[in-house]
Amino acid sequence: LFEPGSTLKPFTLALAIERGKLTPATLVQTTPGYLTIADYTIHDTHPGGTLSAAQVLQKSSNVGMAKIALSMPREAIWGLFKRVGFGTAPQLGFPGEAAGKLRHYRSWRPIEQATMAYGMGISVSLVQLAHAYTVFARDGELVPLSLVKTGTAASGEKLLSTETARAMRAMLELAVQPGGTGPRARIMGWRVAGKTGTAHKQENGGYAPDKFVASFVGFAPASAPRVVVAVMIDEPSAGQHYGGIVAAPVFAQVTQGALRMMGVPHDAPLEPLETPAEGDEAKENT
Repeated sequence: LFEPGSTLKPFTLALAIERGKLTPATLVQTTPGYLTIADYTIHDTHPGGTLSAAQVLQKSSNVGMAKIALSMPREAIWGLFKRVGFGTAPQLGFPGEAAGKLRHYRSWRPIEQATMAYGMGISVSLVQLAHAYTVFARDGELVPLSLVKTGTAASGEKLLSTETARAMRAMLELAVQPGGTGPRARIMGWRVAGKTGTAHKQENGGYAPDKFVASFVGFAPASAPRVVVAVMIDEPSAGQHYGGIVAAPVFAQVTQGALRMMGVPHDAPLEPLETPAEGDEAKENT
């Protein structure tokens, strides 16, 4: 189990769109790069100024996502988290399945409502995270989990409207383009959509300042998703610790191999992708 960090941001944004609170084009003010709630302050380590809701996700603004979360009832956020499977063991029949931690909304203070919007104060497994992302890949439908391949596509529970899910797919695809936090997740010949995550590790009842969990969750092809892949790197040790730098390339390699093996048709040009120079891509806010 681990804190998912910014890989949870799409669910908060999807709920706001579903409830009619905003559209991808709605402007969100993140200046001056921090937000104080009671005695706590939320920071963007890379402030972005005035951003559209789509850019809040693309640039991974903690301040922007916290403001979006605070515009909704806490029980609504908890409800979506619960419905996509967080806080409940997956019931796959596999030894060691864990439920993770999702405290009931009645115990949430405003600061916790804000921080859970970007994956802090909640713990999940990689299986739960990959499962939850099927709601974006399958037009708002949560796909049932199974360890056994079935001959037909399984029908799932409809949690988001088709329109909201498709809007999220477009924004998650934007997040892996240059200017987003995850361009290293791109694959030659296939469109990719997904989200990076970077979180401090929990240690001794708090957070270790120099230990991180880096993650990336996404799906491909973005035009008609066939696979959802989740990657988590525990305490990356080789230089950078951002999910977009250490986890996204692993996603690209695994997903590319899977798509080739499955014979999935290309939906993007077979042209080499330029790897962003160090410092050119947006960095995850931690």
